[in-house]
Amino acid sequence: MIKGIIGRKLGMTQIFNDKGQVVPVTVIQAGPCVVVQRKTTAKEGYDAIQIGFVDPSGGKRANKPEKGHAEKHGVAPVRVLREFKVDSSDPAKEGDSVLVGQFEAKVKVNVVGTSKGKGFAGVMKRHHFKGGRATHGSMHHRAPGSIGGSSDPSRVFPGMRMGGHMGAEQVTIRNLEIASVDSENNLLLIKGAVPGPKGGYVVIKQEA
Repeated sequence: MIKGIIGRKLGMTQIFNDKGQVVPVTVIQAGPCVVVQRKTTAKEGYDAIQIGFVDPSGGKRANKPEKGHAEKHGVAPVRVLREFKVDSSDPAKEGDSVLVGQFEAKVKVNVVGTSKGKGFAGVMKRHHFKGGRATHGSMHHRAPGSIGGSSDPSRVFPGMRMGGHMGAEQVTIRNLEIASVDSENNLLLIKGAVPGPKGGYVVIKQEA
């Protein structure tokens, strides 16, 4: 089975390493998860497994489509689902448990999450523009400036950096190191920060 799991970000703390140095870590409740669906090339056109984060409440808050999907595959209702591509030879099947014990300390992983939403942001905050002069009667403090020529090209090119919605995007942080694994409490301690707010769901994946 692929080395991947769904986790929920609990926050950050500090630990001491073997040299007595302080190391900032993110605490993630990694699972337990369950394989909800096995997708195959014959049926869906590709090979993958869909895993779900086991709901502590037993799926009481799951809506009707979520309950129907879980019942169809013979597992308890789950609300958070993620998919991992696998080879056709992978032995994973529906109902299998996915636990944090598959990871080891000092192993590199990729963490995928949704960044914090910042709402509408201007070009200085969103794209790190320098801005205009702040004195001598300038009225161009935080404005973007010209966004295109008037007569030529007479339009704004796609991709022009402007103000707009910032954050709430999928972010992948690669090669983060696992500081510690607590299999008994389903906890992963990962060095450094991971995307998203406290309580946000992330995917931890170890490359083959």
